[in-house]
Amino acid sequence: MSKLKPYDSYQPVELNFATQIPKDWNILRAKFILKEINERSLDGTERLLSVSEHKGVVPRDSINVNMFQAENYTGYKMCNPGDVVINSLWAWHRGIGVAEHRGIVSTAYSVHRLKKPKEWNHRYLTYLLRTSAYVGEYLIRSKGIWESRLQLTASNFLDVPIIIPPLETQNAIVVYLDRKTQKIQEFIRKKGRLIELLEEEKNYIINKAVTKGINSKCKLTKSKYEWIDQSPFHWSVLRLRFLGYCQNGISAEGDKFGKGLPFVSYSDVYKNSALPSQVDGLMDSTNKERENYSVLSGDVFFTRTSETIEEIGFASTCLTTIKEAVFSGFLIRFRPKKNLLSPRFSKFYFRSIIHRAYFVKEVDLVTRVSLGQDLLKSLPVLLPPMDEQEEIAKFIEKELNKRVVLVTKAQSEIEKAKEYQDSLITQIVTGQLKVPACNPDVTKRQNINAKPLTIST
Repeated sequence: MSKLKPYDSYQPVELNFATQIPKDWNILRAKFILKEINERSLDGTERLLSVSEHKGVVPRDSINVNMFQAENYTGYKMCNPGDVVINSLWAWHRGIGVAEHRGIVSTAYSVHRLKKPKEWNHRYLTYLLRTSAYVGEYLIRSKGIWESRLQLTASNFLDVPIIIPPLETQNAIVVYLDRKTQKIQEFIRKKGRLIELLEEEKNYIINKAVTKGINSKCKLTKSKYEWIDQSPFHWSVLRLRFLGYCQNGISAEGDKFGKGLPFVSYSDVYKNSALPSQVDGLMDSTNKERENYSVLSGDVFFTRTSETIEEIGFASTCLTTIKEAVFSGFLIRFRPKKNLLSPRFSKFYFRSIIHRAYFVKEVDLVTRVSLGQDLLKSLPVLLPPMDEQEEIAKFIEKELNKRVVLVTKAQSEIEKAKEYQDSLITQIVTGQLKVPACNPDVTKRQNINAKPLTIST
């Protein structure tokens, strides 16, 4: 960005995100540039498009969409390449873009067409309308009580001031930004892949350490369990039922939630390998319930019911006793007997791939997956001596911390690259920086006065 220089001359403007634009640029409110259209599909067979926060307007089958999909798209709104498509409820979250394809979009979207398309490079408009500067404009103009329900109406969008460079400048901007953003996105992809590899390496370290130990000279013996393969000859293999006690969580009416005392939820266990001292979710419980469904250091909680097998049998070890807490009926608590399992070791062991492989193999999938206590109690557990468990846990933590540093660094570099890209785009499309091939003096669109440019109303 430092190699780019400002334009030779500017005119002052009064915008929320800029105080000047190049002298031969213009500003008009969107209503003078775009018109809202409401063309509908007669049979719904056109290609279905969607507005993505990260990619703009794209074919729906090219992105992951978890929302409900209609059986029939008859009556959906039509859009053409160059049309501005807005998800009115998510415009403030970059739910806007310019279509590259002809297709149909949800009736909840608004579609706007350029009045004079020959005067525009719609790729420039894509860059402009999706900058953080313009997203701020949509937020200001969106109406609603709750942030998640803020809505940008078509009339409010059409009131937004649009910065208009000469067409030759738009073309130069698009060529430059396409090239620069491609490089930035490639950098981000590489860093993302690095994070994936580091996460895979972390899993490998955990699984190897909890199945084969950390002494490379240790003699291994073949396991009768296919998902374990080999393990140190001096380790024990015991069913979970011989290591402690299992109990289902508390079942309660909905009015008990949202107030009172700490409550370990399904989400707390599914998302975390170890429970923190403060857990999400609250529940009003009695003294007897807190005694029967207590959460003590060393307890291991298993997810026991889900729509899919992928979420069954996830485990989270409690490293610190959570006073006055109870746990959800969607969980099974396993409380180990004393001096059999180190909490630090079990945190890694019960989250490992070999542990997950047992449930994937044994759980029956009907309409809803459920992990019963009988199956959980039959789980074969590799059991190193207690002192070795601590050594293994210490080794894993040390190795994982090294990868965490690298992951954190890569994530920081990704965020900085995104910030740089947004800043670069914003400064270029608003005329604060001049792209190399751009010559703003070639075409003069109108005479500009020295006073701030007035936005047409």
